[in-house]
Amino acid sequence: MGKLTALQVKTLKGPARKSDGDGLLLVVRESGAKSWLWRGQANGKRRDIGLGTYPDVSLAEARDKAAATRKQFRAGDDPVEAKRAAKKAAATIPTFRAAAQAVHAEREGDWRNGKHKAQWINTLTTYAFPTIGDRAIDKVTSGDVRDLMVPIWQSKPETARRVLQRIGKVLDWGHAKGYCAGEAPMRSIRAGLNRQTKRPEHFASLPHEQVAALMTKLAVSDTAGRLALRFLILTAARSGEVRGATWEEIKDGIWTVPAERMKARKEHVVPLSSAAAAVLDTARKLQKGKKGEPIFPGMRDQPLSDMTLSKVLRTAIDGSWTVHGFRSSFRDWVAEKTSFPGEVAETALAHAIPEKQIAAYLRTKHLEKRRDMMKQWADYVTSNQSTG
Repeated sequence: MGKLTALQVKTLKGPARKSDGDGLLLVVRESGAKSWLWRGQANGKRRDIGLGTYPDVSLAEARDKAAATRKQFRAGDDPVEAKRAAKKAAATIPTFRAAAQAVHAEREGDWRNGKHKAQWINTLTTYAFPTIGDRAIDKVTSGDVRDLMVPIWQSKPETARRVLQRIGKVLDWGHAKGYCAGEAPMRSIRAGLNRQTKRPEHFASLPHEQVAALMTKLAVSDTAGRLALRFLILTAARSGEVRGATWEEIKDGIWTVPAERMKARKEHVVPLSSAAAAVLDTARKLQKGKKGEPIFPGMRDQPLSDMTLSKVLRTAIDGSWTVHGFRSSFRDWVAEKTSFPGEVAETALAHAIPEKQIAAYLRTKHLEKRRDMMKQWADYVTSNQSTG
């Protein structure tokens, strides 16, 4: 039984410090303000722990809190140290913004160019940071992410999927670092979003029947941009692969694109048709003899910009066709006009072949088949040219 009574607590004047026993004290200041304090020992050190103010905390409640505190100490816990540790831990937990920036920095080698690297953080800056950027990463909930995704989930489906994927990367990083408890909330976020009704927009591809006419227009003059676009069409390669190509990559009728410039980060071998080789012969006139110089040089002997090829295409033909779309033009031609297996065409496009048996087969058989396929493609798209 404590020494104090409820009436004494209510009427006691200050300044005073009265003990209720077992370490519980009532502290009364000169102003009349009253508060509860528990005093004990932990690891040889005195600990004074505030239990609240009176009358917000009654005598009975103060005794309950004091009993719980004594129990903690008997169990070997130090509430003061635990509180300090919690504050320190909270101070080390990054905000979502800081975590995203850390992930972005750690993934330095994942991007093939600066544009993709900037896009990764820019989408989060635009769509995620205004809502959850300043929130500690362990406080970001599935509901928070779901709510910020809703405004763009249907109107900007492709962007929304990329934003959601990147948020997931940041939250996974937080869990891996030990900042977040439990499971990452991505599954529940997806479950809380409706099915997207707007289909993703594909790159507009020129029908393969019209590619030959375009190639004729491109052959009128031999600028670096026109030559690069012709080479891109003849090889069904990506824009970045062509723009970054150097003479060291060409040998014995083969163009070997190093892994660091490929989307899948795997070396890609391209058999060159006579038409593609002819484009390279013309491009050699632009060569300055410097080691590592691009085959298709732009300003100050740097690789051409992505916009250069787009401009060449817009100048040569009307419509909203895209440079990347020529890969689809090639793929459609293979499917509609040839008997080459789809797996061979997919390999030519540097797409992954999921079936292990097919992949093993293509490792030994695909090069000659692709050489024949690229020759037929070159014949098809240069059929309007007398030099084809």
